[in-house]
Amino acid sequence: MPTYSALTTLPGEDAARALAAAMERMTPEPIGVGVFEIEDDSGLWEVGAYFLEAPDLVMLEVFAAAFGARPFAFSELPEIDWVAKVRRELAPVEAGRFFVFGSHDADKVPTDPGRVPLQIEATVAFGTGHHGTTLGCLKAFDRLLTAGERPARVADIGCGTAVLAMAAAATLPDALVIASDIDRVAVDVAEANVAINGLEGRVECLEAAGLDHPRLRAAGPYDLIFANILKGPLIELAPGISKQLATGGRAILSGLLAVQAEAVTAAYVAAGLCLQDRDDIGEWSTLVLQRS
Repeated sequence: MPTYSALTTLPGEDAARALAAAMERMTPEPIGVGVFEIEDDSGLWEVGAYFLEAPDLVMLEVFAAAFGARPFAFSELPEIDWVAKVRRELAPVEAGRFFVFGSHDADKVPTDPGRVPLQIEATVAFGTGHHGTTLGCLKAFDRLLTAGERPARVADIGCGTAVLAMAAAATLPDALVIASDIDRVAVDVAEANVAINGLEGRVECLEAAGLDHPRLRAAGPYDLIFANILKGPLIELAPGISKQLATGGRAILSGLLAVQAEAVTAAYVAAGLCLQDRDDIGEWSTLVLQRS
């Protein structure tokens, strides 16, 4: 069965959400409508819808004109077994000592005791280690470990699959490790991955917006905070993350484009941290900052 997509962009969140609400009432009805802010400082929002029947193109033109959106890009998606495709394309990822893999590649896990395998299922797209942001965080953490750092308290803010928290728990057996995410589904995914990797009792998973949780506040200050999210939330969290870092503690930040790295760095320097390292992988940056 073919699937059809219709995508557009327009300025302003209110207009984007109003357009999405109007599209949800279309006939044929879309199976899903999404609204996303485009992270390039353009002020644009993307609205996309997916249909099992070809949508009314005239109605899409009317909607674009009525809400001040660009003409919809319409396409028919090929019939693909997406799970099989993802599993083929998500080969294991190596980031220093870390080996991130899906269950379909369990036979490829290295037997070298110096390697740290972390299983993340391919059905979960964000935080599999393939994206430049997650890969950059794992590499930055590996470099800290190689330099002899052994943080005793670790927080993974916006944890997604919890791959970063699990990397900490697997290499720091005596550390307190907390993983949090604003999305309850992500927290459930994190808990499932923690169990798959035999790290139950080692990673505490919480639903929280940033650092806004009594447990997160009480467990600080932290020697290491991961925050692999987006430019806007990273800047908003700068004072809170700085406050929750112990003297000498580090923040490993990503989820930002290379062109956004200077703005994020400036926010954290203003909050009292010093830039120690920056690693660009493709168009994405990872920052390591320290509280002196």
